[in-house]
Amino acid sequence: MRPAIAAGLVLLVSQSGAAAEPDQGAQLAATCASCHRLDGGGTGIPSIIGLGEERLKSALLAYRASERPNHIMHAIALSLSDEEIASVARYVAAQGK
Repeated sequence: MRPAIAAGLVLLVSQSGAAAEPDQGAQLAATCASCHRLDGGGTGIPSIIGLGEERLKSALLAYRASERPNHIMHAIALSLSDEEIASVARYVAAQGK
């Protein structure tokens, strides 16, 4: 009986984590949307809509490592974990489809 309960808990936790990830991406993308409008419009700040997931992820990692110069993006990227960067990149990339 205990193995079945343990397996059920593992399944429940993994399903809740999977369901929460799109919400995390959307929440993180709200920060992006304050400058990079998620409708593709904007005034002087490049749009991130239509960029692929890998390109977005690579850009955020480059900002975090100071390989791309931008103080604001560096600070934002520093505040994100690898998992959060992947989540927001996945979410934003899906908005362009």
